[in-house]
Amino acid sequence: MTEGKVLPLRRVHGTVDEMSDRALVSAVAQGDQAALGALYDRFHRDVYRFIAHLLCGDMQVDDLVQSTFIEAHRSAPRFRGESTVKTWLFGISANLTRHHQRSEARRKSAGDKLATVPLANPITPGEAITLEQQRRWLAAAVEMLSPALKEVYVLCVIEEVPGKEAAQVLGIREASLWRRLTDARTALRAAIEEMQS
Repeated sequence: MTEGKVLPLRRVHGTVDEMSDRALVSAVAQGDQAALGALYDRFHRDVYRFIAHLLCGDMQVDDLVQSTFIEAHRSAPRFRGESTVKTWLFGISANLTRHHQRSEARRKSAGDKLATVPLANPITPGEAITLEQQRRWLAAAVEMLSPALKEVYVLCVIEEVPGKEAAQVLGIREASLWRRLTDARTALRAAIEEMQS
């Protein structure tokens, strides 16, 4: 969900009918919290109904309504009046709802995959100690790498950035990146072997 500072969404004074829809959005763009409250008062039921139809029983409708008006607050300076305010709010709602549905689909897919992964055999205390020692040796060996080799190793191996992208990030040719990665692995092996002896 959209995070940010809490904004009051209720009108401070006056009535909703005082300003046109577009005037409300203009006032919101200028930071008028009362106008944001009036905008909410005027359209939150329409936005709720719209999102509820899109989500069909999802429990996140109220959160998405609130997120719509928070995003409207952020987007108000870019409102050009090419559509009605209600349509503009529906567009914001539709984008947030699509994002929510994609996130839910990814979460469900990840959960389904986890459910099919066989449980790993529990490790013995001795294996746990060995793994921790190996992790410490590797961490110490990485710290001993030169800055150029360390950058390549961390990007490609730890952060799993693809080679082409990693080369672009570092501003080097891809062939240079692979050579540095090979050198980093060789240096790490040598350092760990020395620690073990």
